[in-house]
Amino acid sequence: MREKIIGILGGMGPEATYDIFGRIIKLTQVKNDSDHIRVIIDSNSKIPDRTKAILGNGASPIKEMIATAQNLQKAGADFVIIPCMTAHFFIEEIQKSISIPIIDGLEETNRYIDKNYCSANKIGLLATTGTIEAQLFQKSLQGKTVILPDKKLQEEVVMDTIYGENGIKAGNTSGETLNRLIEVVKILQNEGAEMIIAGCTEVGLVIKQKNIDIPLIDPLTVLAERAIILAKNIEK
Repeated sequence: MREKIIGILGGMGPEATYDIFGRIIKLTQVKNDSDHIRVIIDSNSKIPDRTKAILGNGASPIKEMIATAQNLQKAGADFVIIPCMTAHFFIEEIQKSISIPIIDGLEETNRYIDKNYCSANKIGLLATTGTIEAQLFQKSLQGKTVILPDKKLQEEVVMDTIYGENGIKAGNTSGETLNRLIEVVKILQNEGAEMIIAGCTEVGLVIKQKNIDIPLIDPLTVLAERAIILAKNIEK
């Protein structure tokens, strides 16, 4: 059976796009270069901000996302992954514009948790305000309790850590950025969280399993692993 070609609808942000491509490379079992999966990337950093659009404070990203998805299909991709969880709010509209499937990172994350942490019920979420307000993870994790930062903590720490002048999107992925996220994790853990979802792909660029003492679920890794399975036709 022919190996499938992965399409990455990227640019949201560029660092997350680069990161998921790297994870696909590292997680693919190979003996030489030709064993790697063919990947087509369109890193369209001109796609308008997804959180602003969801909250009604910015332009819709749909037009640019559709154009980017169509570029990937024309270039030969067999399916598409989107390394931005907030952008999954628009996935149904984007799917209507192309005939190849878009792999839903929210569904894959829920499936991963059910398979590997079936007894877990209380899940802490670090995500953008857009993702939280749209209840993207809350809806996909039905039957589980999602523990969120309070509004002050969300805006002054989580969002500032992602979008702030010294935040992740400005290229800061260590030091104080990491320490601030760890403090939020501790608060969620004290409120009963049994695991943490890095529900914004930028969060997963900073905080790693070694930094916290409860399981960390990174949707980027889940999505990368699923893409490899689909591309290699090794369905589990």
